[in-house]
Amino acid sequence: MSGTSATTAPEPVTALHLGSGAPLLLLHGVLLSPHCWEQTADLLAARCEVFAPALAGHWGGPELPDGHYSAATLADRVEAQLDDLGWRTCHIAGNSLGGWVGFELARRGRARTLTAIAPAGGWKTPSATQVLAAAKIAPMIPIAEILRQLGGFPVESRIVRWAMAHLLTKNTRAVSRADIEAVVLAAIHCPALAALTAGTLRGPSLADMSDLTTPVRVILADSDRVLPAPVHGRRFLRELPESADRIMLNRAGHVPMLEAPERVANLIAEHVYASRDHLRAV
Repeated sequence: MSGTSATTAPEPVTALHLGSGAPLLLLHGVLLSPHCWEQTADLLAARCEVFAPALAGHWGGPELPDGHYSAATLADRVEAQLDDLGWRTCHIAGNSLGGWVGFELARRGRARTLTAIAPAGGWKTPSATQVLAAAKIAPMIPIAEILRQLGGFPVESRIVRWAMAHLLTKNTRAVSRADIEAVVLAAIHCPALAALTAGTLRGPSLADMSDLTTPVRVILADSDRVLPAPVHGRRFLRELPESADRIMLNRAGHVPMLEAPERVANLIAEHVYASRDHLRAV
């Protein structure tokens, strides 16, 4: 990770909203926050009006009164925010859980285009892949609780920061200290974690994608340690319409915005203005 000097700890962010142009919604993954989009959002703001909200039950976002967190209920909250903005439709880019929510919004007719980056939800219900996905997330429940009890130690700990960067990225040295501190803080302030983990085991996955009419670009990462592409990307590659754009992002982990914001920004912007229909390595 780049940067070694002490910094002021990041603060929770309700939403990033910047730039002008085509409306673009950015959705983060489970245990994360809008902070993970900051560098990418800055780059995209030259072409788009960017809105990146904190999902309900995540750091900076509201807690749902009934505690029922799922891709569908998170999408409900985001839809209300789009209505407040006056965005009947918009371009959407989502990472991990954010990609799953993006597919849900596309089903509801809210997406002009969808860029799904290492998306979650690509398992059948029930299936071994579904269990594997829950098994990746479940250990974070007690770990997050322990870290939360340790006050400022997790943010200051080089080992904790490295472990989180290693889990989410390929090149940990490319991740700034400020970015990974925000990741650590978001991970230990995520009341939706337990409900989302249970929902991964019990709830439905993505509906059949073969009839989606929204132009979709799915971006898988070759070094994804959370949802490895050979297993969790299989359904997206097979089931999406042939018109969907399939890309394998080389030398990148599950949250590539942290290590390669320019590459991710370029791929999103490219899809906002044009669609392609072949899998290629970049």
